Amino acid sequence: MTDAEGPVDDGGAERRRLAEADAGAVPWRRWGPYLSERQWGTVREDYSANGDAWSYFTHDQARSRAYRWGEDGIAGVSDDKQRLCFALALWNGRDPLLKERMFGLTNAEGNHGEDVKEYWFHLDNTPTHSYMKYLYKYPQNAFPYADLVDTNRARGRRDDEYELLDTGVFDEDRYFDVVVEYAKAGPEDLLVEITAHNRGPDEATLHLLPTLWFRHTWSWAGGTAVPVLRATDGAVRADHEDLGPRWLHHQGGEPLFTDNETDDERIFGSPNTTPYVKDGIGRRVVHGDTTAVNPARTGTKAAVHHVLTVPGGDSATVRLRLTDTELPAPWTDFGQVMDARRTEADAFYDALTPEGMGDDERRMVRQALAGMLWSKQYYHLDVERWLAEHGVDPLAADPRIRNSGWYHMVHDEIMSMPDTWEYPWFAAWDLAFHTLALAMVDIAFAKDQLALLLRRLSLHPNGQIPAYEWNFGDVNPPVHAWAVLFVYELEKRRTGRGDRAFLENAFQKLTKNFTWWLNRKDTDGNNVFQGGFLGLDNIGVFDRSAPLPTGGHLDQADGTAWMALYCQNLLDIAIELAVDNPVYVEQAQMLFEQFAWIAVAMNRMGRDNASLWDEEDGFFYDVLRLPDGSATPLKVRSLVGLIPLAATSVIGGRADRAFPELVEGAREFIRRHPAVEAVVEQHDLGSGADGRYLFALFGEDRLRRVLARMLDEDEFLGPYGIRSLSRHHAEHPYTFEVHGQTYGVGYLPAESDSGMFGGNSNWRGPVWFPINVLIIRALLNLHEYHGPAFTVECPTGSGRTLNLYEVAREISDRLTATFLRDADGHRPVHGARAKFAKDPHWKDLILFHEYFHGDNGAGLGASHQTGWTGLVAAIATLFHTLDADDWRRGGRASLEPSPGDLGEPLS
Repeated sequence: MTDAEGPVDDGGAERRRLAEADAGAVPWRRWGPYLSERQWGTVREDYSANGDAWSYFTHDQARSRAYRWGEDGIAGVSDDKQRLCFALALWNGRDPLLKERMFGLTNAEGNHGEDVKEYWFHLDNTPTHSYMKYLYKYPQNAFPYADLVDTNRARGRRDDEYELLDTGVFDEDRYFDVVVEYAKAGPEDLLVEITAHNRGPDEATLHLLPTLWFRHTWSWAGGTAVPVLRATDGAVRADHEDLGPRWLHHQGGEPLFTDNETDDERIFGSPNTTPYVKDGIGRRVVHGDTTAVNPARTGTKAAVHHVLTVPGGDSATVRLRLTDTELPAPWTDFGQVMDARRTEADAFYDALTPEGMGDDERRMVRQALAGMLWSKQYYHLDVERWLAEHGVDPLAADPRIRNSGWYHMVHDEIMSMPDTWEYPWFAAWDLAFHTLALAMVDIAFAKDQLALLLRRLSLHPNGQIPAYEWNFGDVNPPVHAWAVLFVYELEKRRTGRGDRAFLENAFQKLTKNFTWWLNRKDTDGNNVFQGGFLGLDNIGVFDRSAPLPTGGHLDQADGTAWMALYCQNLLDIAIELAVDNPVYVEQAQMLFEQFAWIAVAMNRMGRDNASLWDEEDGFFYDVLRLPDGSATPLKVRSLVGLIPLAATSVIGGRADRAFPELVEGAREFIRRHPAVEAVVEQHDLGSGADGRYLFALFGEDRLRRVLARMLDEDEFLGPYGIRSLSRHHAEHPYTFEVHGQTYGVGYLPAESDSGMFGGNSNWRGPVWFPINVLIIRALLNLHEYHGPAFTVECPTGSGRTLNLYEVAREISDRLTATFLRDADGHRPVHGARAKFAKDPHWKDLILFHEYFHGDNGAGLGASHQTGWTGLVAAIATLFHTLDADDWRRGGRASLEPSPGDLGEPLS
């Protein structure tokens, strides 16, 4: 494609790099943003006796203490095995320490748990990381470390958090905008441009130290040879036995060298084994200690020290280039390559976003996807070795040691993290949601992420999928099968061919996990499931993962619904696989029957008149089963009662045509079992138009009752999405008394008022994206089945009727409005902070938080959780791409979040 001024890229340059990487021809993904923004305070670095990871390895120690399992830094990159790392260090001449990593509060220090206290933004990233852009806002006055700790520690759980903007350190705009850009001239040739903008009125000095170092791999048992960095003419040379030689070319600056070794004297009060230790460069720059760096200019950690004096309102730029060859003229083509990659990134995202999407919405989509790609981190943990280093026999599970039953697990790869600072470790159900947004830009990586937790080195031998680092043995909702099916169908739609090997491999592993659920999480064997907290932290009256104060157990409406959805997804996969292999017809039949029994159980009234469905309230509740056999519904109107709606799928007419024996077998099964037949007849769960079959846990009557509550603005429907708890409980909190102690649940639209699950998340009122997306999916499926004639009042009581596609779009519009500027320039996500609304250097910057205030949309929890909040890019694009008729005609097959020919295979 060309114009009068030359070639115009339509996104194809980045797509070609992706195709080359996917084919294994060119390793474009080898270098990327794989350096964590926090390694300290993680479970894998914790070797304490009591499991207090936050106290064992602190932020204060991180500058002086070598890590065991990974590294961290600001705007950092590394190779995909994190052997060689590059990141940014800064000093403003006033701080007591060199700024090498983001600062935040530990779980005990924050009034709502751990919380980062810095401002940085993931502005751009392409899937091969051919272009990346990152912004860090660094104050010119002393960073208020103590003030942030002391003030937050003094506040209660009902108080607002004390943020960096509140300290006044940004007053008069006395800060630097430090913009870091990376561009690849080749897979092993990485250009780095760092621009420091002085936003203040006066001249200010900034010490800028681009830093290169090796992850410490040599002193542990079975370690590697010691690599070496040394100064050459205009470069720092890095030699590693696996990577080979590398050169960091630099323009000006003074190279400083030390070793990535623990400062034992500072940390442990014992003599150092080497005179040059991890904090040596900081001691040299901040404290003027010339003996702290190696005069021989060699070591395992090096920084190029630039002292920049920048006038007010002006900027200064530093350039570097990391290559696998020594370049005689590294700067000749630097500007040309950097400009080309910027242009190609623009073209890639221009092709991704559909026509009709406004500039601000495009900005939101691009920054959301950039955050997803910046959240790809190197994750390394060998649990058997970790246990042995604790002095524990790995084969003798010790409940006193975290994760001791997971000795088989080994991770040494790039993974998508929920948040690069607050949650720098994988979480199973988060990861499944990540892949939906990641598939928009990199389907191969999305498939790889889904396969990771299903491989033999992750999946427990008993079939359990590991939950998250703090407790691999906890239970997350089983959404992997849904994500696998989504990504498979998306690739099939784009390329005309589905990856059957990927689908079949996943199916085999998922059926093992499905069996684990059947055997472990159905206490009474009656197809009503438990599962514990199931990712919803404090949503219940009690901690659902702990022994109940009443004794007995909970029959969980959400646990049972999750298993129904699991059945639906595996059934759909089995039918797809049966096209090539008829053995899967039998698997499909068994999955259908299992779903039918769950549907029966979900609707059954027990001998004690206790059911998950409450006919009077028209809602689903958990049921407390007591040791004496009695049962009590816990009448909390929460997402627990909406998740049964999410267990709704439509399976097309291909089953009728291709597998009549499956359909006839299902009909015969229904006839043979009166309880199943009664549910099918009562709820009209038959076939609809075009031979489509609806799989749902309830029929039209209950659907309308559930939707009436969900779409009531005095209950679940908030201005920025579906709340996690009904607003009804603001005036009517639910209470339950046990042994003289009262347990309660009230509507809390912002932060949690309890320490349950660390107190750093809240499912008692805020809006959470993952469940909202599942609800949107269910509504679209119901629209596909029922058609446009099925309408409901939305909002409830408004007199306005919408079909279910329109309801789905209404919820999507409310969710996306969280991040978009209103008429006053205000983005709800940023709350009442005028800086983000009015300042030209802040107003286009978007943070993608973990969850959002149930009434005003303000961002809460982790501030960079583009993990699942990045789903906003997918839903915004979807509703600009498909109208109701498209969805009705094609159903899931229409789901193509990239318009035009973006996804066409490249020759």
